[in-house]
Amino acid sequence: MSTPFAVRKIGHAVVFVSDLDRSTRFYTEVLGFKVSDVYPGSMMPGGMVFLRCNSDHHCLALVGEGDTSSAKKLHHLAFELSTLDEVFRARDHLKTHGATLTYEGRRRAGCQVSVEFLDPDGHHLELYWGVDQIGSDGRSRPAEEWRQTASLEDAVRMAPPGQDTTLHDLALRARLEAGTDRP
Repeated sequence: MSTPFAVRKIGHAVVFVSDLDRSTRFYTEVLGFKVSDVYPGSMMPGGMVFLRCNSDHHCLALVGEGDTSSAKKLHHLAFELSTLDEVFRARDHLKTHGATLTYEGRRRAGCQVSVEFLDPDGHHLELYWGVDQIGSDGRSRPAEEWRQTASLEDAVRMAPPGQDTTLHDLALRARLEAGTDRP
């Protein structure tokens, strides 16, 4: 059976850690990762550190947990798609196949547009497009440019500076203009 989208690569993993500072030091000092952004505990319980090993805003994120009950557990895996159109098609495909969607739209740091859902075992997965790239200056997008949304349609309408959210599929564009998320 063919899907209306193609996963390009495993984009990033997010894991719980028992000591956020210790794990951040390990990944930066021992493995050479760079920090792109940090969420304080007020933005993400336990705090969160976004790490990169290439130009993607993050390939790994660490979520702090004060206890060890969730340490060594996966938060989610994310898979990159080639186009924004594919994210819309993926959402439709997942709904058609009865997948439990947990989020759609754009989060904050990284500014990728995504649909998040559960696999049959309850693992959180993400299909995304458009993660910010970090240039040779090592600077990430400032927080005042983040545009968090709670729908794919709003992610298109409220793009952060420099992110082209033009839908190229005319049928998808017509649905957006008509205000419907159904194929």
